[in-house]
Amino acid sequence: MKKIVILGGGYGGVLTAKKLAKKFKNDKDVEIKLIDRNPYHTLLTELHEVSANRAPEDSIKIDLKKIFAGLKVDVVLDEISNIDFKNKKLKSDKATYAYDYLVIGTGSKPTFFGIPGAEENTFSFWSYDDAVALKRQIRDMYTKAAKEKNPAVRRAMLTFVIIGAGFTGVELVGEMAEQRDELCREFYIDPSEVRLVVADMAPKVLPILPDKLIQKAEARLRKLNVEIVTGAKITEVGKGSVALGEKNVVESQTIVWTAGVEGSEIVGNLEVKQEGRKRIVTNEHLESVDHKNVYVVGDNIFFIPEGESRPVPQMVENAEQAAPLVATNITADIKGTAKKAYKPAFHGTMVSIGSRYGVANVGLPGKLFMLTGFMAMLSKHFINMFYLSQVVGFNKVWTYMMHEFFHVENRKSFVGGHFSKRSPNFWLVPLRVLLGGMWLYEGIDKIKKIWEDPDKIFLIPAAPFATDAASSASVAVDAVKETVDAQSAASAVSTAKEAVEALWVPDFVHNTTNWFMDLMFYNNDGTYTFLAKWFQIGMVCAEIVFGIMLIVGLFTALASLGTIAMAAMIWSSQMASTEMLWYIAAAIATIGGSGSVFGLDYYVLPWLKKQWKRIPLVRRWYVYTD
Repeated sequence: MKKIVILGGGYGGVLTAKKLAKKFKNDKDVEIKLIDRNPYHTLLTELHEVSANRAPEDSIKIDLKKIFAGLKVDVVLDEISNIDFKNKKLKSDKATYAYDYLVIGTGSKPTFFGIPGAEENTFSFWSYDDAVALKRQIRDMYTKAAKEKNPAVRRAMLTFVIIGAGFTGVELVGEMAEQRDELCREFYIDPSEVRLVVADMAPKVLPILPDKLIQKAEARLRKLNVEIVTGAKITEVGKGSVALGEKNVVESQTIVWTAGVEGSEIVGNLEVKQEGRKRIVTNEHLESVDHKNVYVVGDNIFFIPEGESRPVPQMVENAEQAAPLVATNITADIKGTAKKAYKPAFHGTMVSIGSRYGVANVGLPGKLFMLTGFMAMLSKHFINMFYLSQVVGFNKVWTYMMHEFFHVENRKSFVGGHFSKRSPNFWLVPLRVLLGGMWLYEGIDKIKKIWEDPDKIFLIPAAPFATDAASSASVAVDAVKETVDAQSAASAVSTAKEAVEALWVPDFVHNTTNWFMDLMFYNNDGTYTFLAKWFQIGMVCAEIVFGIMLIVGLFTALASLGTIAMAAMIWSSQMASTEMLWYIAAAIATIGGSGSVFGLDYYVLPWLKKQWKRIPLVRRWYVYTD
């Protein structure tokens, strides 16, 4: 039995474990274990959204048990205090874990550069708990300031200082700037009293980006009334104040530290070669240079790729690219095949400044494009969803879309507030019942004629090449009269041609429909095939079934989509009047949960969701919503 242990449930650890589980899913001689002190994986790149109350707290957590449901990974909750490389064991206060191959992915922690008072008097911002604590602190300051009579104390309460103008600091202060107006309205505070400061010892914000994007970012921050202090040496952080240079002491009761990171505490204490703030030096296979059975992933890697002068950056994409390579090389070790070298190809960086604006430098390796505003935010959301699709597939991508696009308060969505505007579903009940009733009426009316003469075809136009022109015209007129367009009899029988042309159909659509009907419904002499009869019966039955489903509110989304499909078929055959637009518009309106009130969906769907989630294959592929 080969024992593989992944230490750390961050980006790198989770992806490595999933890749290994896939490679060894049928191998009973390989055991995979992931150890972390928390039962959840944290989306560190989204912490700012929780702190400024744009997204709910649980949106940045993913249960590790959910991630590995149905996979060959044993999740262990424990805090490792020491690694014995010689004897291949990990030790905690309560247990010892043996390994044959170890993957270290414990991530980073804030570094304070030895600045007096920095660690003791600031809020860290590098974990789920940090984000939640800061969220409560921000609200507490507004709450207390609303009642504070002392101007100096009130000013300190309403001054927020973010130390560090990299990605984390800029994203956080941007969110706080957007939140300011909301909190000021709630607590009756003049927004001019609130002071937001982002400060850094570097000469400019976001130094990794091109100057043009830096200028755009600075302009956006100033538009949000954020003070930018750069080139300021942070000399000391007191309890309630911070020195931004020798003469600039800012009084503040909320000082957040985002100025830098270093390797996790356990990594710093390991007897392995380290460089660059406690990062483990690896070879090209991402193995520790000291221990060939120990691999490193994510922020813990210190590796300078061939042709580069700097080590790989500490960012999510590094973890995404390193994880499959580590899994491949461990597999190669076990199977005795050749290993691969790490050749990362990064696709750029992006930063959001509030919910609706961002800057990005993204593209292909060696060919990056500068994006701002909507396009930058689009790229950020796309990349986030791509990562989530690898971790928990549809389940988390759906949740992400809900809290980023559709369940967002105060119009905090890059696609605007229209998509997130919500109203009670019971307003749609009359429309749902009326739509269902119309389809049911049409179906019952037609079923009578089918019952009288099952061979009479009236829902499919006569073949354009039929030998009997008079018969063709007669059948066409009958077809128009019987469609769900509900035209008056007088206009329907005037001429078949006029009725058919009531709604315009592009030629390529009509030609495609004719080709299909020629293939399925017409004989060579222009008469109907047996399939035409059963298609007509099926259409009429569908009208009745979908009508009943809409009336009782059972699977209303499916029924609405079904009626749209039927309407589209009628339209494509040039047999729909303008009234068909009403049917389609009403069906679109009833797709989104109209059966969840005063309908059977209220009872049926929750029960089905519960049963659905219990299916092993569903949990393994995450094809469910919470």
